[in-house]
Amino acid sequence: MTVKNSLGNTDTTFTGTKEVTVSGYGVAPDGTYGSVDGIALAASPSKINVDFVAGVAQVNLKLNKAGAQAVVFSQAGVTSPATTALNIAPVAGSTATMKLTTGVSAPQANGGSFAQQPVITLLDQFGNVNIGDNSTVVTVSKKDTGSWTLTGNTTLTAVAGLISFTDLGATNAAGITGAQLAFDATGLTEITSAVIDLTWPELAAPSIESVTAGNGHIRITWSPVYGTDSYAVYQSTASGVYGAEIATISGSENSYDAVGLINGTAYYFIVKAVNPDGISAASNEVTRTPQVPAPGAPILHSPVASNGLIGLTWDPVKGAIGYTIYQGITSGIYETQVATVSESVYNYDVTGLTNGQSYYFVVKASNPGGESAASNEVSTKPRTSPSAPTDLIAVAGDGEATVTFAVPDSNGGTPITNYEVTASPGNIVTVGATSPIKVTGLANGTTYSFTVKAINSAGSSVVSEVSNSVTPKSSTEVEVTPTPPTPTPTESPTSTPTAPPSTTAPTATAGSTATATATPSSSMVEVLVNGKVENAGTATISEQNGQTVTTIVVDQAKIEQRIEKEDQNAIITIPVTATSDVIIGELNGQIIKDMEQKQALLIIRTPKGTYTISAAQIDISAISKQFGTDIALQDVKVQISISVPTADVLKRIEMLAANEKLTLVAQPLDFTVKVTYAGNTVELSKFKTYVERTIPLVDGVDLKKITTGLVLETGGTIRHVPTQIVAIDGKHFAKIHSLTNSTYFVVQDSQNFKDVVNHWAKDIVNEMASRKVINGVGDDLFNPNQEITRAEFAAIIVRGLGLKLESGTTSFTDVKVSDWYNDAVQTAYSYKLINGFEDGAFHPTDKITREQAMSIIAKAMVITDLKTKLSSKEASELLSIYTDAIEASGWAKSGIADSLQAGIITGRSGNVLAPQAFITRAEVAAIIQRLLQQSDLI
Repeated sequence: MTVKNSLGNTDTTFTGTKEVTVSGYGVAPDGTYGSVDGIALAASPSKINVDFVAGVAQVNLKLNKAGAQAVVFSQAGVTSPATTALNIAPVAGSTATMKLTTGVSAPQANGGSFAQQPVITLLDQFGNVNIGDNSTVVTVSKKDTGSWTLTGNTTLTAVAGLISFTDLGATNAAGITGAQLAFDATGLTEITSAVIDLTWPELAAPSIESVTAGNGHIRITWSPVYGTDSYAVYQSTASGVYGAEIATISGSENSYDAVGLINGTAYYFIVKAVNPDGISAASNEVTRTPQVPAPGAPILHSPVASNGLIGLTWDPVKGAIGYTIYQGITSGIYETQVATVSESVYNYDVTGLTNGQSYYFVVKASNPGGESAASNEVSTKPRTSPSAPTDLIAVAGDGEATVTFAVPDSNGGTPITNYEVTASPGNIVTVGATSPIKVTGLANGTTYSFTVKAINSAGSSVVSEVSNSVTPKSSTEVEVTPTPPTPTPTESPTSTPTAPPSTTAPTATAGSTATATATPSSSMVEVLVNGKVENAGTATISEQNGQTVTTIVVDQAKIEQRIEKEDQNAIITIPVTATSDVIIGELNGQIIKDMEQKQALLIIRTPKGTYTISAAQIDISAISKQFGTDIALQDVKVQISISVPTADVLKRIEMLAANEKLTLVAQPLDFTVKVTYAGNTVELSKFKTYVERTIPLVDGVDLKKITTGLVLETGGTIRHVPTQIVAIDGKHFAKIHSLTNSTYFVVQDSQNFKDVVNHWAKDIVNEMASRKVINGVGDDLFNPNQEITRAEFAAIIVRGLGLKLESGTTSFTDVKVSDWYNDAVQTAYSYKLINGFEDGAFHPTDKITREQAMSIIAKAMVITDLKTKLSSKEASELLSIYTDAIEASGWAKSGIADSLQAGIITGRSGNVLAPQAFITRAEVAAIIQRLLQQSDLI
């Protein structure tokens, strides 16, 4: 400011502090005005003191309001007191704060946009709108913790100092009180909206997706409905007619099991969704009729054949009210429904059949719940005794007569095995296989007549008509060479033959030097086919490596003729009474193939032990291919042997038993199957299903103690094999089931863990430990309630099944060859008991869940042949009784169902399955025991 004199020049005499009035300035939005030389201005006008020097004063003016202002300074005592107006238009400063200039209001409907969209204004420090701000970014978010979701574009950039949101909204499954928005920008203080309330969603009608009827109950499931607080379930016995709801279900559930229903009555169901704002329309209506479950499959016994008739019998099935018999002439195909009988009838005679024709039968049980799976198949041929031979002609000789006859018109449906000629007088009986038959031992000069009977497996025919009469006469020109009489057997046809009388089979301990004839000797022995004697074997006794060896070679022609006459599932037994160290049953490959086609079973029975193996297990066709193509099976030699181990092996077994505190209760034995062709030998060591061996126990064994079979492995370790103790003719035997050929020995053990004395699984744990299936954790402790890992479970299932451990490159990324469980995991994987995860790992140290364990057990049931005995039921039906079955993984449901149906695993309590729960060591012991018991292996 400059003060001038009348001449228009600066008045240099105007000096000192003068009072100046400032006016024309405006107020900023925050109520401030500005300042002069740091002194705040009040409302216009304001008086301030200004220092003038020689007529001139300079001040620092600051205005807080953004916008045009005309500021005037006036000096008292000056003729023209006011200065020329200063027209000033300050702009807003940089953004300092945000202000919600337009608030938010709730959506008009659930899930919609806010009825009023928020607007944010950017202000400088004095509250002026920063219209020059086109860069500040503001983000809106939920401020409260309610269960709702903010929708729309939540981040915007300022335009001329304003942020105007246009599409913000809310979605909420339930009503919300106190919803609030927060607005944030970098460097600025957060601001919030007022709170609003969000309404509940409008409910859609549920859709019932599945309905399953069971025994006295019906389970329904429906699709979840958005915004539901609960579901109301309605039930009726009349379509479309419903009273009050029968149950209210939490909105987090979407299934209901209606129990206590009357079987055979149709029930109808609808469901409605409910929340505090209302109730939905009804769902679709569904109906089902609860019913008792279909019965299990019957077990058919061996059929009894007679003339044009086959008699069937079966065991009663719990819950069945009738049985239907099905018949066919081809295995597995039953085109004829023969009859249906009531629940109290467990047998049926099928009549009108053709003798000699093979028939196949199954039976199914039924009740209102449906029909069971088919029983086991049985088959036989109806048969009767043959008709009598005809056209008898007798021709006399010297002390003999030759009788010729025509074969019977009918063989009765089964081959005629021999003919019986009776001479009268004297009733001299002569047996022959075919016509003519020579009758010897007749008295010359005596007149004889003859009758003939034909004999088959069903019996003998009536006698034929009497032949012509003849009189034997002597002839002085006939040279008679005596024929030694046929020796009379000293035993019944089904008894076990004694060793050949030409040699002595010495009793020798393994490894000792047995005395035998220098040259092997041989004689005929009997072979049994379905209990019928056939002189089809040659026994040879020799000495090899200090051990006596008895070899029974079966004659192909004789045994094939006998097998051909038998039905399917014939049993061929080679009984040996010799006490040699090594017993060998030898058959050629063609015999084995013929037996395989008949589904025949081969039994080598010796005083030291018995080996039972089906011909199919040998798989002679596959083995012969290892020798080359175009191999004649009759040139292939199959040797099945039972032998006492060598002395050094016996010593190792004794030392091992002593170290493990085991008691040997039977003679250790080697079981082998060798196939030889042209000097090359293949030894069978592994089978697809269990092969049975029986070993007699020593006298005086305490049967109260756990007795089990063990395998001596090549490396000196031992392996459990499933074992039963059976009594046969008053003597006890260990029946061993194994998938391999090995050296076997039978022991007794008695494990008693200190920490299971009062545990529910005490007896189970101690038994399975005594069988060498499970181990303790040291100090005579077991830790029964400790949860088990996947690797530990794999090891226990492998030991329980008696599987030979397999080593090699690991199949999983997280299992190393050096891991203690590598061999067990590899073995379980090889037998298709376990699978890894999608990432190629096995997760061996993870705790195993119940559904994982049940899946593995179901696969083990295939190995033990237990699965084939189960009836065919849908997994959903078996799982429907469990309230938490929905928690089971889809991939596991089939295995869970098999385990439940077999009775190996049950729910944890009542109708709770707990598929995702972990499993304890005691539970695993019980599961393995039940698996082996239900599979008839222990």
